Amino acid sequence: MLKILDRYILKRYLGAFIVLLILFIPIGILANLAEKIDNILDNDLGFWQVTEYYLNFTVYFANLLFPLLLFISVIWFTSKMANQTEVIAILSSGISFNRFLRPYLIGATIVVITALGFGMFIVPKASKFYNEFNYQYLKSSRKRNKNKLTENLYRKISDSEYIYAHTFFPKDRVAKKFTLEGFDGNKLKYKISASKLKYSAKDSIFQLTDYVYRTLKDSGDVIVTKKKHDTIFNFNIDALTPVSYVAETLTYNELNEFIARETLKGSPDINRYKVVAYKRWSLPISVYILTIIAVAVSSMKRRGGMGANLAFGLLIAFGFIFFDKVFGTMASQSDFSPIIAVWFPNAIFCLLALYLLKVARR
Repeated sequence: MLKILDRYILKRYLGAFIVLLILFIPIGILANLAEKIDNILDNDLGFWQVTEYYLNFTVYFANLLFPLLLFISVIWFTSKMANQTEVIAILSSGISFNRFLRPYLIGATIVVITALGFGMFIVPKASKFYNEFNYQYLKSSRKRNKNKLTENLYRKISDSEYIYAHTFFPKDRVAKKFTLEGFDGNKLKYKISASKLKYSAKDSIFQLTDYVYRTLKDSGDVIVTKKKHDTIFNFNIDALTPVSYVAETLTYNELNEFIARETLKGSPDINRYKVVAYKRWSLPISVYILTIIAVAVSSMKRRGGMGANLAFGLLIAFGFIFFDKVFGTMASQSDFSPIIAVWFPNAIFCLLALYLLKVARR
């Protein structure tokens, strides 16, 4: 059973976090709207389209910032308790610092479980809508670019096959100026080209317009042409989605299957996908680390009051973000181990948390 102290701190822990989310999300929406308003008007987007976009933006934005907002909220209300000598009164009553920390860890567990559920299954769907809408309508104010997602995409889909698309339209699942090339070593063996490729999800069929199949032989090239041709390829239409965010749009199970397929293909972007997968776990776990740091920093009454605690806390928070971004980029763009890149900032700040906790206990 939760004691009075547990309920008191837990209520403030979750309450401060929710209040901070409610305050920051409208600011994020207004900042985004100010940047995108011209594109929204140029594309004649309706009220409900924009509303749906910002609902998904809210989920995407909240998931991105929740560790930082939680960290600030814990420092804020704990510093307030310290300045009002509540922390001193609690510890002077015979309650140990570890016991004082317990409701914070209970609150962190609630946030972690919620964040894991959202991060694994809900945020990917919101991210998919947010990114596709952003690319379709908001990346360019020119109406002729409406629904455009990718330009000049060239990707390896197996050990010997490569695809190219001049333009990809995700809403209609259509690619323009599409080619597929098959190689034997460095020698081109065949090439399929079409002015238009359209994918039917119902039967997993690709329809090619102005289809040309060219086979290169020593005796001469063999060319087959058709106005329309239906076929099945050994790649998914998601292969045409931009590398920058395709992994973010997949649920946890879909992401694991996607990584397995890309590994078999020898994808050069496999580290980028693994970074996204590992962060699904590391980001929620960082809640425990940041909570302990926040309590250790703000539970002591300082000369500068709440402002000094917030300043010190923000310095630590931005240090955490810096390490997270630097190592994530290293893993995505090099052979650096993704699992080390993702978990190293947590390991470093875990040591910092233990040190600050030791100091706070004194």
